[in-house]
Amino acid sequence: MTTPRPIVCSSRVLAAVLATGTLLTTAACSDADNSASAGSKTAAAAVAQTESPTSTPTSTTTSPTASPTSSPTSSPGATLSETGARNALITSADLEGDWTQADKPQTWRDSLLVGEVDVAAFLSGKSDAPDCQQLIDSLYDETLLGTPSGASALNGFEQGDSRLLYQVAAYEKADLDESMKSLRSLPDTCDQFTVTGGDNGDRTVQVVEMSLPEEGDARQGMTVTVKGDSGGQPVTLTLDVAVVQIGANAITVTNGGLDGADHDATTAAVEQGTPRLQAVLAGRTPTPTPSGIE
Repeated sequence: MTTPRPIVCSSRVLAAVLATGTLLTTAACSDADNSASAGSKTAAAAVAQTESPTSTPTSTTTSPTASPTSSPTSSPGATLSETGARNALITSADLEGDWTQADKPQTWRDSLLVGEVDVAAFLSGKSDAPDCQQLIDSLYDETLLGTPSGASALNGFEQGDSRLLYQVAAYEKADLDESMKSLRSLPDTCDQFTVTGGDNGDRTVQVVEMSLPEEGDARQGMTVTVKGDSGGQPVTLTLDVAVVQIGANAITVTNGGLDGADHDATTAAVEQGTPRLQAVLAGRTPTPTPSGIE
């Protein structure tokens, strides 16, 4: 019987084998007749193959892709046109309740008779605080956010003793940002103040913040209550004021009357109106197209 010869590894061959990170002892070690140099060449070739640049990477980076259901709601640099502003207006179909479209709502600040109360005269007066004066002056007006610098459109609705004024307008972006900042402070700075002058004596005004749906880039809501006398009778006028900003454009809603403010209608106006304006700014025509708007 022939006794098998032991496998012998020289120190140089063993070092080369360890460098490959493998256990190729049968390829790297030989009996005494194999030279150590041959084992070194085998190990070196294995190392070279492992470090080859053509080897496949173990991980890949995938570029982010947009969800097939996502799409931009508006173009950041979009300019609101007069036609676009009119198309972005809501209609009575967008509101809950029995709202009907009103004629010439742009005249409401000058003359608005609700029942036997002249709301325009009831809101006329003076406040000692400039910010509070701006608020009371702009109720049922088109200047709550200042004078628009671009296109502007207005629509009004009636339901019983309530009136809803809806405006879409373009502004200078920096001015609009400042106006939004000022609005956010009103529930604190004008939480309660007095309006004097006019034919209605002193009126007490309270401003309370109200929540709005998460629409647009920024938003601010508040409920304004004005209490006083008109024609010798006590009157309480309650109005929701809601503003939604989209870039350099904004939606403004003033809604309420002598029977309180219909918060559901305010919410509906914001929820239905914001995507309409976003569609217009993205170059699309909202559907259904507003009706009855001149």
